[in-house]
Amino acid sequence: MATQTGQESIAVLGLGYVGLPLAVALARAGFSTLGFDTDTDHVAALQDGQDKNGEVSEASLKASSVRFAADPEALTGCTVFIIAVPTPITDAKTPDLTPLQAACRMIAPYLTPGALVIVESTVYPGVTEDVCGPVLATESGLALYDDIRLAYSPERVNPGDAEHSMENVVKIISAQDDATLDRVDAIYAPVVKAGLHRASSIMTAEAAKVIENTQRDLNIALVNEFSLIFSRLGLDTLEVLEAAGTKWNFLPFKPGLVGGHCIGVDPYYLTYRAEQMGYHPQVILAGRRINDQMGVHVTQELIKALLKAGIDPSKARVLVMGFTFKENCADTRNTRVADIVSELTEYSVAADVFDPWVDDAAVQAEYGISPIIAPDTGAYDAIIVAVAHNEFVKMGSDAIRALGKPGAVLYDIKGIFGKAGSDLRL
Repeated sequence: MATQTGQESIAVLGLGYVGLPLAVALARAGFSTLGFDTDTDHVAALQDGQDKNGEVSEASLKASSVRFAADPEALTGCTVFIIAVPTPITDAKTPDLTPLQAACRMIAPYLTPGALVIVESTVYPGVTEDVCGPVLATESGLALYDDIRLAYSPERVNPGDAEHSMENVVKIISAQDDATLDRVDAIYAPVVKAGLHRASSIMTAEAAKVIENTQRDLNIALVNEFSLIFSRLGLDTLEVLEAAGTKWNFLPFKPGLVGGHCIGVDPYYLTYRAEQMGYHPQVILAGRRINDQMGVHVTQELIKALLKAGIDPSKARVLVMGFTFKENCADTRNTRVADIVSELTEYSVAADVFDPWVDDAAVQAEYGISPIIAPDTGAYDAIIVAVAHNEFVKMGSDAIRALGKPGAVLYDIKGIFGKAGSDLRL
């Protein structure tokens, strides 16, 4: 049984925005670290120093002692298994634990007595012990809580945000008992310079994670509803928020599209669990409905503007700038920009999507949309700046307007160019 952390051999499963930076950081802290992913192409690229997500630099990858593998046999001999796989939702907006359960089944044959399994994926309270635990025990033949030690430490990664990196944000840790928690502490303490918060139980940590993004989702839903109201009143929402923001305790949230792998997903994990317990959430689901309809609202506002300008929408050509779920990152998971493109298609509008950050082939495979290499100058009846990438901000509104025909409508969703720099904004 490996109990001395200096002897730990750590496997990180899932080398995306969460797992890869963690694996590199653990190796830098002196741990023997294996980065594992089932995507053989991604693993091959990492071995060559290339991270498709752009979260870890080529220099850092090539200097790292992390071993990358896609063959499960590489898990042999590991004493700690950190699971950082996606936890998405189904089309019915219920938790999809398939990737998490698959990861548990994959590592089970390689667990030995004393093995520590740490889940970092976002889940609802109870998943680590009630879902992962039984799979690990059944598939390995080992005793849960005795031979297999369980822990949960939710990720707090913010893609594209160098300021709030894993090292700079307090990390929650939890485990089945105090001795296991000490072991988890010894693993993360050398990596997370901001410090660790020791939760009293695994379920407490799971619940804390799932409400972090639910709270943000609801705050954005509130200002999105403000925007829906103010658009009918002919008011500029950002001007109203700026005025209200002069009060010392007014929270500085802005309207926008809410997508990604966290904010637009995590609330459904909490509401699913609540409904299992016989409680039907009202506020949380109301916020989700508001945020999920914002892409439709944007499109309808644009259609109205085209009609007001005397342009037949069915003959219009629109440029959508940005497709990722947020600025300055390549992540397109659950992007709500896709809703805008889909709704434009419903109005028979020809839409070009341009985003210098995305993998064009991946967007085509996931969404059936083929991004263009570069926009045509002077070709568009309307331009939607959907994502505030640095490249678009640096262009400025005048250069972006030049991509459109004279008098083209410019819809600046994020309000990056100010009221004078655009025709529409949320």
